[in-house]
Amino acid sequence: MAEKRKLFEEVSEAKPQQTAPVGGMIDAGQQGARGPIRIWLMVLFALVVCMILVGGLTRLTDSGLSITEWKPFSGAIPPMGAEAWNEEFLKYQQTDEYKLQNSGMSLGEFQYIFWWEWGHRQLGRFVGLVWAIGFFGFLAARKIPAGWTPRLFALGILGGSQAGVGWLMVASGLKEDKVDVESYMLAAHLGLAFVILGFIAWYVFLMGREERDLMQARRLGEPKLFSMSTGLLHLSFVQILLGALVAGIDAGRSFNDWPLMSGQIFPPYAFDIEPMWRNFFENAGLTQFLHRMVGYLLLAFAVVVWLRARKSAKGDTRFRFNAVMAMVLVQMVLGIVTVLYLAPLHIAILHQLGAIITWVLILRARFAAQYPLAHSIRG
Repeated sequence: MAEKRKLFEEVSEAKPQQTAPVGGMIDAGQQGARGPIRIWLMVLFALVVCMILVGGLTRLTDSGLSITEWKPFSGAIPPMGAEAWNEEFLKYQQTDEYKLQNSGMSLGEFQYIFWWEWGHRQLGRFVGLVWAIGFFGFLAARKIPAGWTPRLFALGILGGSQAGVGWLMVASGLKEDKVDVESYMLAAHLGLAFVILGFIAWYVFLMGREERDLMQARRLGEPKLFSMSTGLLHLSFVQILLGALVAGIDAGRSFNDWPLMSGQIFPPYAFDIEPMWRNFFENAGLTQFLHRMVGYLLLAFAVVVWLRARKSAKGDTRFRFNAVMAMVLVQMVLGIVTVLYLAPLHIAILHQLGAIITWVLILRARFAAQYPLAHSIRG
């Protein structure tokens, strides 16, 4: 028999009722360790940025061919002692880069370029280790949110592929009569690094919002602005690849006047190499000309996207596209300064850092176009 209740029973005596879990059914059982995973992804993001910059410095210091073998595990241990150093130096002396460009190099000079390449590879190993510990740790603890396991595993696959592409790039420079890696292989290596960086950044943005919040925000998204920012992202990627081609053949040090090239609109001797298609990868004048032209196109398109973004009713979205527009302008100035000063190491690497910042800011603005933040009527 049910217990009789007092007519004037105190409210505090009533039994608490069960409430629905915060977040609703959409987030139930899907949260996982979103916060820790996001921090892990941010660490990976920072490491990949360092990898890109160290890779750029390795290229600018002509250090990429100093290690002539690919030893993913045993190569983590550097030469220990004079005998090991002499053995490593002897291997480098068999390359055409040494014979044609660095003949007479001292052991100390070799050690300088060796440490750059070894550091780049070692950093790559460390990135792989951080990914493996994080992924398999969260997987074993069953803390990965629903639907995220394939995405996070794919990052590891991309990272492993990047290591393979990196070795193929180095091998392309160890061929007969070669003193540098193939420029198109350098472009593939750098392009894949930016793809990995882009995925990590996008996942960081997604992990920063709850699933129910993302579903609600997507209904308020701006498809047209999202589509335009996607186009801007693709064009910026093309510009990054062209920049790698320019860096691969030191074309940034070939024409140091602007806006003309050797006093002309179109550079001289732009199609001197046979067959003709090789000029698009190996001709200093043509590659730099294309890099400049796509840069102008990117600026013009950025202005169009920015003007469209100004019509957005969401202040946060407008702010993010303002940041993109500002950074595109800064990056263009950095590119001009790099050309005028014949691509010195500190300016050239700053230009590469500018490319990273521009890339991430475009992604961030694109994310806001698809998943805008909620705002009040007063903004």
